[in-house]
Amino acid sequence: MNSWNERFRREDYVYGTDPNVFIADMHKKLDLTGEALAIAEGEGRNAVFLAREGMNVTVWDYAESGLAKANRLARANDVQLKTELVDLEEARWTENQWDEIVCVFGHFPKELRMKTLEGVKAAVKPGGYFLSEVYSPYQIPYRSGGPQDQQFLYGPEEFLELFADWRIVHFFMGEVFRKEGEGHQGLSHVIQFAGQKPADS
Repeated sequence: MNSWNERFRREDYVYGTDPNVFIADMHKKLDLTGEALAIAEGEGRNAVFLAREGMNVTVWDYAESGLAKANRLARANDVQLKTELVDLEEARWTENQWDEIVCVFGHFPKELRMKTLEGVKAAVKPGGYFLSEVYSPYQIPYRSGGPQDQQFLYGPEEFLELFADWRIVHFFMGEVFRKEGEGHQGLSHVIQFAGQKPADS
C-alpha cells in the first residue's frame, strides 16, 4: 500500500473539501466548459468543484482510498466524477483530449514532474487550459505543507520554459495564505500557472 493510500484512509478530508482558491477563482474567470482532467487529485475537492461548475470531470490518482473519498464527496454534492486509478509513471496521455487540466499540489521527483508536464502539454486541446498551484523551491522553511525534500518542489522555469509557446494568462511565484484542511495551513510559497494552448496547435 502506498503512503497516499494510507493517508487518505482516514475518515476526514486531509486537505478539506473546498477547492483550492486559485483554481476556483481562475476557472470562474476563464468561464471554461467541456472535459476536465484533475491529476494527482487525492480526495477530490477540486474535481467536485469543477463538476459543480458544469465540467465533465475525470480524476486521476494512484490512491484507491482517495478516489473513494472523491466519489463520496461527489455524491454529497450531487455531481458525478469519472475516477481512474492512475500512476503517473505509467500514464497514457492522449493528444488534444482535454479542455482543461488542473494540478493542485501534485509533487513528484523532477524526472516524473517533467514527464507529467509534457504529457499535460500534449493532452490539452488547442484553445484549452492548464491550471496549477504548487509549492516553489522556497516552501520548505514555511512548514505549512508540502514535501520537505527539495527535489519534489517546482522551479518557475519548469512552467515558463516548457509552456513558452502557450499564452500565459497568469503566472505568479510568491507568498499566499492557505487554509486547506489540516494538510495545508498558513503562509506558503507557491507557483501559480494558468496557460492556454494555442488554437492552431
